[in-house]
Amino acid sequence: MTAIATAPARTARRSGPTFLTHTVLLTGRQLRWAMRMPAFLVMNLVQPVIWLLLFGQLFKSVIEIPGFGVGQSYLEYLTPGVVMMLALFGSAWSGTVYIQDMDRGVMDRFLTSPTNRGAMIVSTLVYQSILAVVQSLIVVGIAFWAGARFEGGLGGMLLLLVGVVLLTAVFCSFSNAVALLARDQTALIGISQLITLPLMFLSSAIMNTKLSPEWVRNVAAYNPFEWAVIVGREALSSDPDWASLWGHAGLLAALAVIMAALATSAFRVYQRSA
Repeated sequence: MTAIATAPARTARRSGPTFLTHTVLLTGRQLRWAMRMPAFLVMNLVQPVIWLLLFGQLFKSVIEIPGFGVGQSYLEYLTPGVVMMLALFGSAWSGTVYIQDMDRGVMDRFLTSPTNRGAMIVSTLVYQSILAVVQSLIVVGIAFWAGARFEGGLGGMLLLLVGVVLLTAVFCSFSNAVALLARDQTALIGISQLITLPLMFLSSAIMNTKLSPEWVRNVAAYNPFEWAVIVGREALSSDPDWASLWGHAGLLAALAVIMAALATSAFRVYQRSA
């Protein structure tokens, strides 16, 4: 009787360490793949850096337009938007890892092994978050080299990275769900492009929405990418609007939970049909 009662307790005690161990191992697997493909990481940085340096110079006079009113250089205004662009585009493609594993039969081998199912989902989020944080620091460093100065200090930088991680969690989970349901690279690419580009342009990442048509401002208010841009921009400012920062961070966190639940449901659907 005692053995029967204590067995579930031992199983429960093992499940926590197993989840953490498998998460670390699976995250390490993806990081090793990334280290073997440094060109892939560099290429992901090329477009955002071009946007940062090119747009930062081309449109530097835009801050003189009446109504723009941010009290900083355009490069300083643009940098949080470019950082979030990097997180958005990188996480929206994260489902390609699942599709590659499906095509190679790796996913099926994982499902027939004792690999923790939760770790299979969380490891992808951790991997993408690590990449996004590293790349974000590089972009901010380049902006600083180009002359941008951010009054938010170290605390502001940490809050910027919180926004990066939350945005990554939202779109990484969404991308994984699409990959598990569509199981097709072309479909994933098409859906990602259909969503990410409108989200980017319907935000204040490049241009202050005060100068945009009213309908753009209305749409931007419900745009999760815009929420992340606001978090990043407020975090790096000299006088942040804390209510706005934490409010939009909370919205991102809530959406991340919803997207994680969607990815989990998609994973269960894939398991049943595999």
